[in-house]
Amino acid sequence: MLFAALLMRVKGNLGTKVVAPTDSGKLWKYELSIGILVSLVMAWVIVEVKPVAFFTQAANTGSILSGIFNPNPQELVPMLAALMETIYLALLATVFAIPFAFVLSFFAAKNLMFGSISGKAVYVFIRTISTIFRSIEAIVWAIIFCVWVGIGPFAGMLALWIHSIASLIKLYSEQIENIDPGPVEAIKATGASTLQVWRYAVAPQILAPYLAFTIYRWDINVRMATIVGFVGGGGIGLALYQQQQMLAWRNVGLIMWLIALVVWIMDMFSGYIRTRLITN
Repeated sequence: MLFAALLMRVKGNLGTKVVAPTDSGKLWKYELSIGILVSLVMAWVIVEVKPVAFFTQAANTGSILSGIFNPNPQELVPMLAALMETIYLALLATVFAIPFAFVLSFFAAKNLMFGSISGKAVYVFIRTISTIFRSIEAIVWAIIFCVWVGIGPFAGMLALWIHSIASLIKLYSEQIENIDPGPVEAIKATGASTLQVWRYAVAPQILAPYLAFTIYRWDINVRMATIVGFVGGGGIGLALYQQQQMLAWRNVGLIMWLIALVVWIMDMFSGYIRTRLITN
């Protein structure tokens, strides 16, 4: 204790200022906690959460649930036709989106475009446009194209096509930004052009992830095709909307089980492909 007192006195004589510890460093934690609590309370009020209604009014859905768990097999054939339409419009939307997204993703990658002012301008433009198009939901695009080309699967395909391009640009470009810079620098050192750098240094590193992202996007488009069908985009979504309007809950149940089956198959297929790509 005597040594510590002497040491403090020496430090004081040398001009060292001793500051007593305060709780100011912990203040932000309390402020953050209060902010989160207030946000949760506001969310509860704004969303109008009604736990009593949730637990006491389940009987109101009795006819719907009975229809869903007792699907009508007599409508299987026409619904399968609508389901095939959904699968193929989602497939075409994905396939048509690939070349546009593939090319534009190079211009939306920061590590490739930030070497010049013009490159930065192109990067910002492509990123901005893709963000805007991606922020507009596919169902809104479906409404636009239903007016443009008429109600049907073609309008649904165009809606998913536009949304797929914007989404794949983001996925593809972020993959490019995560590549190993070594091969790029080595190719540049040989005096290669920009296109040659992209072809021989970038493309070999991104093809496998690109394929996985594309299959995943097809999976998403199959599910989204159901939604765009509600506004006239064709496929099984249109049939679901019609049956729901007629309160034909057994037919609605059949459609829901068919959609769930297709999504499950797509999930298993895409998971298998991704596993094969990783192991190879």
